[in-house]
Order: sequence, then C-alpha cells, then structure tokens
Amino acid sequence: MDKRARRDILAIFRAGLAAADPVQAVRRHVVRRGRKLRLGDYSCDLKKVRNIFVVGAGKASARMAGALEEILGDRIVGGWINIKSRHTHGGQAGGDTAQKPLRRIHIHEAGHPVPDEAGLRGAREIVRILKSAGEGDLVLLCLSGGGSALMPLPVEGVSLADKQAATQALLACGADIREVNAVRKHLSQLKGGQLARAAQPAEVVALILSDVVGDPLDAIASGPSAPDSTTFGDALAVLSKYGIESRAPRSVLEHLRAGATGAKPETPKPGDPVFAKVRNLLIANNAASIATCARKARALGYRPLVLSSTIEGEAREVARVCVAVARESLARDRPIAPPACLISGGETTVTLRGDGRGGRNQEFALAAALSARGLEEVAILAGGTDGTDGPTDAAGALADGATCDRAARLGLSAADFLARNDSYHFFQPLGDLLMTGPTGTNVMDLYLLLLGRPKRRPR
Repeated sequence: MDKRARRDILAIFRAGLAAADPVQAVRRHVVRRGRKLRLGDYSCDLKKVRNIFVVGAGKASARMAGALEEILGDRIVGGWINIKSRHTHGGQAGGDTAQKPLRRIHIHEAGHPVPDEAGLRGAREIVRILKSAGEGDLVLLCLSGGGSALMPLPVEGVSLADKQAATQALLACGADIREVNAVRKHLSQLKGGQLARAAQPAEVVALILSDVVGDPLDAIASGPSAPDSTTFGDALAVLSKYGIESRAPRSVLEHLRAGATGAKPETPKPGDPVFAKVRNLLIANNAASIATCARKARALGYRPLVLSSTIEGEAREVARVCVAVARESLARDRPIAPPACLISGGETTVTLRGDGRGGRNQEFALAAALSARGLEEVAILAGGTDGTDGPTDAAGALADGATCDRAARLGLSAADFLARNDSYHFFQPLGDLLMTGPTGTNVMDLYLLLLGRPKRRPR
C-alpha cells in the first residue's frame, strides 16, 4: 500500500474512533448546572437526590465513569466498574484515552470474552452496591460492549465454569451477538433486565455505548437495564440451531429446559414494574462514527459512500461483497466514481474451521485481499473500534490489491492462511496488522475501502 493511501485510510479510521470517544459522549448527554442535573431528556434536582452510585461494565465503562466523576465529584458516594483486563489504559488511535485514577469509583479488571472469577467478584460487588441503594437514590449505570462477559453472575445451579464452557461454544460456532446474548441472559442473575430488579427502589439511568447492530437496548451488554425480548425457548433454539447441545454443560441445559417449561421465572418483559424508575440513554453508536468517517474522507478528497451501518454475516463473505462493489466502481464509476471511500460498519462473525489465530476484522481483510488481488488503487482497512480483534493484540488489518503477491514472495499463501483462520500470522510479517492498543471505546467495527487517489487536496 502506498504511503498516501495508508496515511489517508488510517486518518479516516481515527476520525471514526474520535466520534465514539466515551468521555465526550458522556459530556454531551450529562450536564450539571448548579443543583440541576440533566441526563438526556431526564432532569432532576440534586438537592432531592440522597446518594448517587456509579456501576457498570464494558470496554468503555471506565472512561464513562471518569467523565461522570468529573461532572458530579463528591456527589458520588461510591461505585464499581468492571473493565476488560489491560484496558485501563487506552491506545494511541483514539487520542488521549489513558484512564486517570478515580477517587469515588473502583475500576476492576476482569476477563473477556470468556467470563472469569475476577468478573464474578466484580458482579457480586455491583449487586452489593445496588442492594444498598434505596428510595431517593440515583444509580448511574455505565454500559458498553463487552459488558455481558464482564459482569457474570450465573443463576443458582450453574457454575462459572459451566457458563464459561457455554460461552466458548457459542463464540466458536458462528452465532451472532443476539444469539449469544439470548443464552447468556437466561443463565444470569443480572442480564436481561434483572439488574433493574436488583436496583429497586432507586432511580436508574443507564448510559449506553452501542456495540450491537441496530442498537437494540436489550442486546447491548445483554440488556441488564432493559426489558428482555428473548425467552428460554429462544435460548434453547440457539443451541439447537448450531448443534452445540452436546457441548453445553448439563447444568446449562437443565436450567434452560426448566425455564422453557415455566419451572424457572422468565426475565422481565416490557411493561414489568421493575422498569418504572429506569431510563436507558444511548450516547454513542456505530452510525455516528460512520458519519464522521464520511466527513473526514470528503475532507481528504474522496467521495464518501456509506454502504451500511448494519453489516452482519460471515466476515469472508462480507469482504467479497465489499470488494465487488469496489471493483464495479473502479471499472464503471458506479455506484460511485473514484476517488471514493466505501464505508461500512457492523459486526461480522467467523465460523472456526482451522486452528489459526486471528479475529473477524483480520479475516475480513485477508478475504478482501484475495478478492482484490491485482486490483490497482484499492486500499482496505477493517478494524474494531475497541482496539482488539478476537484473541489478539491487533484491532484488525490493512490490505490492498498487491497484498497477496507481497505475501507470496515471502512464501505465504493467502488462501491457506484463510482456510486455517490464521489471519494474524499472515499479516504480521507483512507489517499490516492494525495496532492501536485498547482505545477506551467500543461501537463495533469499521470497514473502509479507498478507491483511486485524489489529484489534489481540497481546500
């Protein structure tokens, strides 16, 4: 990839990250003027609020909590945030994302994407805080992507190890995030609206960064403060669809089957009184990042074209479609004439077929490189806005029409690496891994394709 294309595509990606900055998002939606506190459309008199607690989980939750502490100071009497291990300090791609120490709110590191004992301890501490909140108190809930795995509190009879095994099977089978969460919600004491029950009778305002296509409140972090649209039957159907009943622990199957027969209580649904004092406020999402990418692309001299903000499906198949659109544009100036920037967002999935190392964005970039082989003046970037892609230290990868040929000269077969789901080890020797470090935010993934080169920069 030539230097200008790499510089431009990285600049566009960074602009998208900046639009999802959780500190700025909180400041836009939470405003304090004297004794008045506004949270979106909701406002309250701080003199009438007895105590304020801040709890939450997710990759962006620590920075959200930090912004709340800046705004509310000593009005916060305590709090607890579960964040992904090694995500207390941000990377470089999103700017100054380093987490500053908090005085009132404890930041607790835990495992992700598979829940661990640290997450369990943190979830229990969050419940303890919620149980201490009473009438006249306000609970501010910080939620972002990763919150589901980071706040594990299994139902009675299901151990953390059993929930870990179920989560691992779901992540490996290609289930999308809604399907994964349908199961997790019905194995949890907090997810699927059940945190709202634990917080009664306090007021709850949830500040939410969406990492789910379409921004459904019941799916983001498994919807701990939102009515649940899924059932025990839905959870069982997910296991059946992907043929993983045999890999699910016995305790998990027994609990889900008992719930499906009515022997276990369902998660709270719309209209349940537990939500009478609960407000859910969406403060940032992928669509806003895409819009900012488009503005940045235009400023750099590219015609932006947003293909979709709701991309789902197998990463390698989505990549081939995106490259097909690029090829049509380069050959026939449709649906847009170069120089152009094709922009998409969402969250793809990967069905594991091999034993390699990688993530959905790296797999997207590798499949796109194969489809774009020999295509001139194409630059490709696929990156996770959280700064991590699968179980790797990369956010994604970059590619172009010459990637496969450069790799071949090093003895690397792109097709073989794709077959093994080993995209990380394909891009690593090429120097084309997208390395940002943890960004402190999470609004799903961004997919960028640059077509052609502007003749000169716009003024």
